[in-house]
Amino acid sequence: MQLWIGLCLPRLPLEVFCPSWSADPLGVVLEQEQVMALSPLARAAGIKPGMRRAGALMLAPQARLHERSFALEAQALQAVALALLQYSPQVAQGEEATLLVDAGASLRLFGGVRALCRRIETSLRALGYTAVLSCAPTARGAWLLARANTRRSRVLGMASLVRRLDRLPCALLPPARPYLDWLEGIGCRTLGQLRQLPRPGLQRRCGAALLGMLDDAHGHGTELFVWIEAPPTFRASLELFDRVENADALLFGARRLLQQMTGWLCARQFAVERIALLLAHERGRVARPPTVIELALGEAVWRDEHLLRLLKERLAQLVLDAPVIGLVLEALQVQAMAPPSETLFPEPGGTPQERQRLMELLVARLGAENVLQASPRADYRPEAANQWLPLPAKPLAKNALPDLPPGLPGMPRPGWLLAQPIALLMREHRPFYGSPLKMVSVAERIEAGWWGQSQARDYFIAEGRDHAHYWVYRERIAGSGEDAAPRWFLHGLFG
Repeated sequence: MQLWIGLCLPRLPLEVFCPSWSADPLGVVLEQEQVMALSPLARAAGIKPGMRRAGALMLAPQARLHERSFALEAQALQAVALALLQYSPQVAQGEEATLLVDAGASLRLFGGVRALCRRIETSLRALGYTAVLSCAPTARGAWLLARANTRRSRVLGMASLVRRLDRLPCALLPPARPYLDWLEGIGCRTLGQLRQLPRPGLQRRCGAALLGMLDDAHGHGTELFVWIEAPPTFRASLELFDRVENADALLFGARRLLQQMTGWLCARQFAVERIALLLAHERGRVARPPTVIELALGEAVWRDEHLLRLLKERLAQLVLDAPVIGLVLEALQVQAMAPPSETLFPEPGGTPQERQRLMELLVARLGAENVLQASPRADYRPEAANQWLPLPAKPLAKNALPDLPPGLPGMPRPGWLLAQPIALLMREHRPFYGSPLKMVSVAERIEAGWWGQSQARDYFIAEGRDHAHYWVYRERIAGSGEDAAPRWFLHGLFG
């Protein structure tokens, strides 16, 4: 299915200074000393487009006046295009602050047109921009519907598109704007009326560009685009327009940068293993090095949900030593994106990747020193065969674990190993623990330890009168005679 999504950013000149998720100040953007964009609060104060600087300040002395920055607008469009690459590899920039996405091959992946549009709108809100979305079978048709900002701007069929385009004003086409007075004089106000004019005369009067746009919008021409390409490495920055002293308030900016990184990862077919978020502080005489928040992941990811949760936990624990004026996000280590699992039946209890992400979230919330995991050691003594270490950034490979020769075949181990062995009483020449214990297995001899800590034990599985099973051992003392009384210890309990 051929489908294009057009995005128009009508408030871009203002939102490069005041993102949509920030507080709504009295923001005014000037171009050649005249108001060309303003916030709702500024409009409520009486400021109107086209008003001079002095008139705006007279009505609202507290208004924040900004000179229009075409450089910032170009950077913002590039950031939005980079984020859109997570939905389609074919994104192109159109005229007048618009972007075009060839989404025909992405509909099945994202669950249809409506679901895809909702996800794009969510990404744009996270970036801080207000956008008008449209859908059409042609790119120029989607561009015209987005620029028109009508209530019903999403059409899927060519016949519906033609009917919708015929009602749009001629002023939407840039080549037609120099001739609007002439078109108004002959009673031509809509694109449908414009199409009914004789083509040779219209081309001589207005040029071939006007007819070319009309043909492209109605599917009669060949549309060529220069696709936006993702850079080889990712490093994105965001300048904050106020000094932030609370680390929690930085999450909005971090989410904005994560959206761009997600698009970059999808475009490059990468998954990220390690990222760094730099918090820039004051410059000049009071300059100080940036605060670095580094995240190392056990499983590489290419979506922003897990990274956002980890950053939220880290920022909640961070105490800022100085106000933050900017953010920088960098992908330090990436790898090729792994293909999706082909397992027919899902693993009970979640996938290994989901469990690893849970551990990473616990480390970010509780600290690395409070989340420990058992790590085997090359020691035959049961109480020394394990140690508790902080959770590593990556799960240990099987060949990295210590490899001991196997014990006796068929000899089970208890599910509960006591922290310290308990000395047992002897009654009627048998170890006693609530009742006399009867040995139900052959002996398993364990000898280990060096430099004065050597241990020699014979382990047995014992059974009490209540049929409970215990793991006991008889201590073998070097140099003791045959007549020495054996010493028995309880070391574990079976379920």
